[in-house]
Amino acid sequence: MQNPPPVQMSSQPPVQVAKSSTGLDENVAALLSYVFGWISGLIFFLIEKDSRLVRFHAMQSLLLNVAALVIGIVFWIVAVVSSLVVGYISSVLGFIVWIIMVLVGTVLGIGLVVAAIISLIKAFQGQYFKLPVIGNYAEKFSTK
Repeated sequence: MQNPPPVQMSSQPPVQVAKSSTGLDENVAALLSYVFGWISGLIFFLIEKDSRLVRFHAMQSLLLNVAALVIGIVFWIVAVVSSLVVGYISSVLGFIVWIIMVLVGTVLGIGLVVAAIISLIKAFQGQYFKLPVIGNYAEKFSTK
């Protein structure tokens, strides 16, 4: 019977994850900024004092959700008005326009969800991931 090999201790110190002023790890706090939409983004943006990563992702979450709300409202108004106007001319064309608008709205919604998921993953990895347009504003507002 052989003796098991001795346990080797690693010469490298354990990896230290930076803490935010909330007491959470930076990457966890940045991830939580996206979980409950604009509410968690606003909360983490207001309570975080030290971590630039958490403030950036919190502001990006807030801006993403506000943009999604505004785009959704504007798109819904355009869809209803255009289908009513075209439907006044021909009910079949109005129905076709409505179906097209629903499909386009679905694609927009899926795109927003994918952007949020990608941002959430990058936040957990501790990376700065800037969404187009929104990311530049988030960076600008989070450094103040």
